[in-house]
Amino acid sequence: MTRKLTLYPAIDLKGGQCVRLYQGQMDQSKVYNEDPAAQAKDFADAGFSWVHIVDLDGAFAGEARNASAVDAILGNVGIKTQLGGGVRDMAAVERWLSTGMARVILGTAAVHNPEFVKEACRTYPGQIVLGVDARDGRVKTDGWDGDSAIDPVELVKRYTDQGVAAVVYTDISRDGALAGVNVEATAALAEASAIPVIASGGVASIDDIRALKTAHDNIEGVIIGRALYDGRIDPKEALALANKG
Repeated sequence: MTRKLTLYPAIDLKGGQCVRLYQGQMDQSKVYNEDPAAQAKDFADAGFSWVHIVDLDGAFAGEARNASAVDAILGNVGIKTQLGGGVRDMAAVERWLSTGMARVILGTAAVHNPEFVKEACRTYPGQIVLGVDARDGRVKTDGWDGDSAIDPVELVKRYTDQGVAAVVYTDISRDGALAGVNVEATAALAEASAIPVIASGGVASIDDIRALKTAHDNIEGVIIGRALYDGRIDPKEALALANKG
C-alpha cells in the first residue's frame, strides 16, 4: 500500500547563493541561482509545501554564515521551512525559530553535544529535526568533514522519546551525484526508528519517489535537490505522485 510523501525541495547556501555540491565537497559546487529568495518563491509557486535550507558555510564554521539569505527566503515565501547547518547552541535554535522557521535540523550537535539537543527538543517539541549524514555506515559531522564511529541507527535510538519531529537521513556518497536514493539503507533506518524518516541524497528521477512510497511506512518524505534544478524531475508530476494516497 502506498502513502503520501512530503517533498522537500532543497536550497543549499554557499556565499549567499543557491548551489549544489557533489558528495558534500565544497570545492565542487555549481551555482543554480544567485537569488535564493527567488528560488524559494519558485518552489512555493510550483506547489511545494516545504523548503529545506542548508547553510553550507555555517556547517563548516559552526555558526550561521548565510543568515541574510535565509532571512530573505523567510520574508519572501509563506510555506514552511526547515534549516540545518551550523546550529550548535540554544541561541541559534531560538534565533531561527523566532524568525518563523518551522523546524531546525541538528546534526553535528547530535553527536558532540547530546544534552544541548535534548534540551532543544524539550524546549521546542516537534520543531527539532535530527540530521543523520552517513558515509559507509558511519555518521559524519562538521559539514561532513568530521568522522565518528557511530552507526546511524545507534544515533537515532539515542533520541527516541525526546520529541524529535523527524530524522533527515543523507547518504553522502550519493548526494548531488544523481545516483539514485539509497532506498535500502533508508528503509532499514525507518524500520529501526520510532521517529519518521526523511530520505536525502541522490534523488535522480520520479522513480526514486515511487520507490520510497512503497519502501516503508515510516519514511515521511524526501529531499530533492539537483534533479529539480536540472529539470530531471517535473514538480507537477512529482507532487501528483507524492500526494497520491
